[in-house]
Amino acid sequence: MSLIPFDAVLFDCDGVLVDSERITHVVLTQLLGELGWSLSVDETMRIFVGKAVKDEAARIEAHTGFAITDAWLEGFRARRNEALERDLVEIPGAPAAVRAVHAAMNGRIAVASGADRLKVELQLRKVDLIDCFEGHIYSGHETPRSKPHPDVYLAAADGLGVHAGRCAVIEDTVTGARAGLAAGATVFGYSPPEPGHSSAGALREAGVAHVFTDMAQLPALLAGWTSPSHAPAR
Repeated sequence: MSLIPFDAVLFDCDGVLVDSERITHVVLTQLLGELGWSLSVDETMRIFVGKAVKDEAARIEAHTGFAITDAWLEGFRARRNEALERDLVEIPGAPAAVRAVHAAMNGRIAVASGADRLKVELQLRKVDLIDCFEGHIYSGHETPRSKPHPDVYLAAADGLGVHAGRCAVIEDTVTGARAGLAAGATVFGYSPPEPGHSSAGALREAGVAHVFTDMAQLPALLAGWTSPSHAPAR
């Protein structure tokens, strides 16, 4: 029997498992500048964190007059991936937390990311977590709609053979939290003081069940969770 009172635990990737947001948005800022939209990295992060760049094509075109093409997106991803391969590190405490949750859940965990699969797999390999999620990596690029829609979380729950309403979701942005909530899951909001994550207040306003600031807290937080709608699994 699981030590955690959920049927599965579903993790976002960027900002939850890996510290990738600034790396990605430095590259995006450079590319947008080349198109004539001058932003600071912090401004780019405020606009784009938690969102797929391809889903923001209309916004980019409105500011630059440039119609985003598949070729441009491929170029962005190639430059982004080079930077991630070079500079990516894990979120502090995330690898140990994931391995503890993986053991407690008898392997019933998944990654459900709004990013493309190549990026997610690259990042999980880089921080040595790919083995924990093998066969259960889900990309919003492969579902009809990405976050904040629930599709990727519904796909992850289905892939694990559980009901999404019996899942815990770990997210760090309002966009992702809304996706988990729309799927019917109980969402835990990770909001450390570093930039690149939604604030605790914004996550609470979105409807998360609990906000925490240290990934090392997660296994005990999940194990001790009690809620009328989530009695311990039998």
